[in-house]
Amino acid sequence: MKFGKRLKQQVQETLPDWRDKFLSYKELKKLVRLISSAPPFLNGSSEYGKSEAEFVRLLNSEIDKFNAFFMEQEEDFIIRHERIQKVIDTWGATASQPSEAEYKEQMGKIRKDIVNLHGEMVLLENYSNINYTGLAKILKKYDKRTGGLLRLAFIQKVLEEPFFITDLVSKLVKQCENMIDAVFPAEEEEKENEGRETITVAGKGILRNAIAALMTMKEIRRGSSTYSHFSLPPLNLTESDLIPSFQLNSPISVVR
Repeated sequence: MKFGKRLKQQVQETLPDWRDKFLSYKELKKLVRLISSAPPFLNGSSEYGKSEAEFVRLLNSEIDKFNAFFMEQEEDFIIRHERIQKVIDTWGATASQPSEAEYKEQMGKIRKDIVNLHGEMVLLENYSNINYTGLAKILKKYDKRTGGLLRLAFIQKVLEEPFFITDLVSKLVKQCENMIDAVFPAEEEEKENEGRETITVAGKGILRNAIAALMTMKEIRRGSSTYSHFSLPPLNLTESDLIPSFQLNSPISVVR
């Protein structure tokens, strides 16, 4: 699948509030086509410099958009993660509960919160991946069609941008998966086979969208004939990796 179609599909599958935060790939592609089809001018001329400067300005504007959104989401995830941990410390399996009914109510809420948080963080990791890939591809098109040499220097800059650095989000994803295993052990599932509570995941199927995001990450990072040192490393996922581990262990079914 062409990258433009893959990006369009991913935008459609993500959360509604996120859809205008992705790379304006189609518009940038049109600009590259417009610049490359203009009357030829020498590399290094003033006209060439103006066109390249405008292209870089638009790319920087896109990066500013990515960074602002990514950091806002990252901060929100930290706050929600801390709030979940506090509830677990208060109501978890090792804590004292005033009543069984109240305990079950609180655990049902926290399971839903963990599922939603995990799904949104996976979506944000994919947001970083797909926007980086789009930038690399549009810069490759620009250099190829105009004879410019923007890609190397620009990508080196991108690698230091906040939206590209996902270490903290990846760490929080793992912690979410560990939370469900630690707080809700597998044997609890047998005790609650009857009367299971159903969680409706907020945001039109966050879990479903997170799985789609994982599949997109795997696809855009797979090795190909166009793979280069500008490409993200392959993401080796088994089929079971596409379903968050806590969903399998949780006694709560998730409506998609």
